[in-house]
Parts: sequence; C-alpha cells; structure tokens
Amino acid sequence: QVQLVESGGGLVQPGGSLRLSCAASGSIFSINRMGWYRQVLGKQRELVAVITSGGSTNYADSVKGRFTISGDNAKNTVYLQMNSLKPEDTAVYYCNAFLVVLPGTPQRAYWGQGTQVTVSS
Repeated sequence: QVQLVESGGGLVQPGGSLRLSCAASGSIFSINRMGWYRQVLGKQRELVAVITSGGSTNYADSVKGRFTISGDNAKNTVYLQMNSLKPEDTAVYYCNAFLVVLPGTPQRAYWGQGTQVTVSS
C-alpha cells in the first residue's frame, strides 16, 4: 500500500509564502517522478511543478520564478516553496508520484488527498 501525505497548506496574504511537503510511504521500489498539481472547484486539475528522480524540473508558466520544487530521494519527499503568492494561486494542491511498487512492473500514478491553499487579504 502506497500513501502520499501532504502538509503545509493554509491561508496566506497576497505576496506571502508557503511551503508544501509530500512524503511517499509504503511498499515502494522506485520513484520516477513527483510533483504538484492544483485544482479549483469546477475547473480541471492542472500541473504546477514536477521533478524527476534525476532532478529535472518543469513548471507551469504561471508559477515560474515564484515557485520552486525540490526533492529528497532518500526520504521519498517532495517540497514546493511558493513565494509571491497571488489570489489566483488559491486552489487545492495535490501531490502526485509516478512510482514502481515491484521490480519489473510498470509505474503507476498515485495521488495525495490534497491540501487547501488560500491566498487572500
């Protein structure tokens, strides 16, 4: 059983910062990629940032220069440092991981339960 547990969401004023964390636990052979997506009620879930096990990163244009994704392979953990937050960043943020449970089996996508980020004065 694989679990992704997120933490760090909350309420912050415009211009403020938050740091999200996501730890993967359970029967994991390898993690190929971890990342963050976000979703606003009534809209599609969208990619925010991803990082591969080799350290390559990719960001949505809307967060480039403000958000930084990083990972700790030894801890199976990914972080999202969010600076200069804007009201339009308000959403539920979901952690995602593409990982392999058993050697020789295909990777699968796993999701966390989501954490609310609200940017408001």
